[in-house]
Amino acid sequence: MRRIVLTYIFLSVVGIWGAMAQNTLNPMNNRDRFGNQIDPNTQPDNLEDSTNTEIQSLPPKLYMWKLSETLGNRNILPADTVSLNFQNTNLVEGMFGHYNYLGNLGSPRLSRLFFERSDDEPTIFMTPFSSFFVRPDQVMFTNSNIPYTNLTYYKAGNKVNGEERFKSYFSVNVNKAFAFGFNIDYLYGRGYYQNQSTSHFNAGLFASYIGEKYQLQAVYNNFFMKMNENGGIADDQYITRPENMSGGKKEYESTTIPVKLEQTSNRNKDFYVYLTQRYRLGFTRKTTEIKEQEGPAKKPLNDSIPAVAVQDTTVTEEFVPVTSFIHTFKVERSRHEFRSGNEPKGFFPEKYYLYKDHSNDSTTAFSVKNVFGIALLEGFNKYAKAGLTAYISHKFSRYDLMNVDTLTDMRRIRYTEQEVFVGGELAKREGKLLHYNVNGEVGLLDKAIGQFRVNANLDLNFRLWKDTVNFYARGFVSNTLPSFYMRHYHSNHYSWDNDNMDKEFRTRVEGELNIARWGRNLRANVENIKNYTYFNPSAMPEQNGGNIQILSATLAQNFRLGILHLDNEVTWQKTSNEAVLPLPQFSLYHNLYILTKLAKKVLTVQLGADVRYFTTYNAPAYAPGIQQFHLQPTNDQVEIGGYPIVNVYANLQLKRTRIFAMMYHVNAGMGKPNYFLVPHYPINPRLFKIGISWNFYD
Repeated sequence: MRRIVLTYIFLSVVGIWGAMAQNTLNPMNNRDRFGNQIDPNTQPDNLEDSTNTEIQSLPPKLYMWKLSETLGNRNILPADTVSLNFQNTNLVEGMFGHYNYLGNLGSPRLSRLFFERSDDEPTIFMTPFSSFFVRPDQVMFTNSNIPYTNLTYYKAGNKVNGEERFKSYFSVNVNKAFAFGFNIDYLYGRGYYQNQSTSHFNAGLFASYIGEKYQLQAVYNNFFMKMNENGGIADDQYITRPENMSGGKKEYESTTIPVKLEQTSNRNKDFYVYLTQRYRLGFTRKTTEIKEQEGPAKKPLNDSIPAVAVQDTTVTEEFVPVTSFIHTFKVERSRHEFRSGNEPKGFFPEKYYLYKDHSNDSTTAFSVKNVFGIALLEGFNKYAKAGLTAYISHKFSRYDLMNVDTLTDMRRIRYTEQEVFVGGELAKREGKLLHYNVNGEVGLLDKAIGQFRVNANLDLNFRLWKDTVNFYARGFVSNTLPSFYMRHYHSNHYSWDNDNMDKEFRTRVEGELNIARWGRNLRANVENIKNYTYFNPSAMPEQNGGNIQILSATLAQNFRLGILHLDNEVTWQKTSNEAVLPLPQFSLYHNLYILTKLAKKVLTVQLGADVRYFTTYNAPAYAPGIQQFHLQPTNDQVEIGGYPIVNVYANLQLKRTRIFAMMYHVNAGMGKPNYFLVPHYPINPRLFKIGISWNFYD
């Protein structure tokens, strides 16, 4: 805790120093679709590398963007200033309740919607913490004429069982080209059930230099995640049928329900340094602008010559980039630890590789990746309708595993892998009607041989009556090896070396139609997977040799009648192999609320209730020993779902401040008590939550 406080003080001092070095400007006044005053960063200009926009001439606005990790392309985005549904931003189950998780803040999670699941990067042990872990392509960069700060605080429960989270974001420009900042994210969840606490901390630094020719963006992030493992409650009947348990009680306090594990914990540590830089070559183009000055025409000395208007001629020079030389660098180190001092018989596999009375497992992964590319940029002349990039990447990876062959030799077993890929990208990012991006790469060396990936994205924007319709199409084809830890892992209870695993061949197509005026969004997805890799009922990696097809369709439809709003989302899914890849057939989200403005229209008020529901299915279980979700054991099959989760909330926004109060799981104790999202892990009972977020920029 002391290190955390000192780190925060240091970063705060650095941020204040940077703010003092910059002159401040008042932001422009803008209004959102509800007529409320908003931050200027919700309407940013284009900052794509292929445009001629110069960062040195920014108006007094905030500009935020994220990067594509491979080539470092910038994608502009608005800052998080939306007043609606602020109460859902800290929920582990996500904004619309799509994730299964263990019940406590900061616990591992897995999306019930197949097409929302992420890749196993940087390691399989970090993947379940997608609600907290931030990849390089998720880091927000800011460039502005004004310092920008955001402070956010969430709290629920009390000192015994409650949860807290504090987030801080700061960015400042030293000059028109150079900006830097930091972010801090700390959460602590004590847990409403025994031995369930979580403690996560992230501190990150970022910087950008956006010059006319040279551009650089860099990120440093350091993560520490710790969670105690309780293995789930001892008997589900403490929740589903409490009257059947000892004493004949009708209801149990969550803290008194016995659990399966104690003195058991997982720790994940990760840090990475990411840097992308490019140097642009081009030419200088002169443009001439002629304007007629206001006022009377100037009369010449000779009256026989007619009077002429006074003209103001302006000649400007602009740099037109033609080619970019690109370099991207990333170094990352991840460490996973599992410790158990008290292991009940029958919970873990009975095969012991090291110790019979306790576990002290650990593994470390280290990698260095370099990408070199050259790009012919879009728009430098009228014939350059798209940008073209060629690149080569090299990644060195090193993994240290425990030696489980003998109890006397505790030296680490080291694996090294090298991957070389060559690739290219064709992209059109300028214009309003059509944008597309196609990226493909093929492996040339070591483990990369035989692997390839092709990704494509397209968006089309056209007018329909009085509204703009957005159509998106996405897809990919890949043939890749399962991640290293699916092929190799050594620990006290789990050990495997799967050198004979085949490559996964995946084909995916997605389509999305968005009509904002009608409040409608329609998405459809289809994917075929050959050699799907998963954790079997014994929590061991396994491959399905056949083909698995997944179909999905989502309809989001919002209705409005005056100040009354009803937002709806319905997702249908179908898998061809439910035994290997179980999915709920339907997932529902409904949000009924009143939205109005008070106090001379400066206070936005949202009052409502939302409900999340999904149909029953054999949801994946959770194995604390490897911190992974896996198929349920054949002798312990439990159906999850069929239970609604209802939240009642009040959400307020006053200028730059957002506040919410929410009663989470307000329907606890009503109807059939079956509130599990993961087998044997109940979610929290009825719980009062609050949160506040401030934006500062002046």
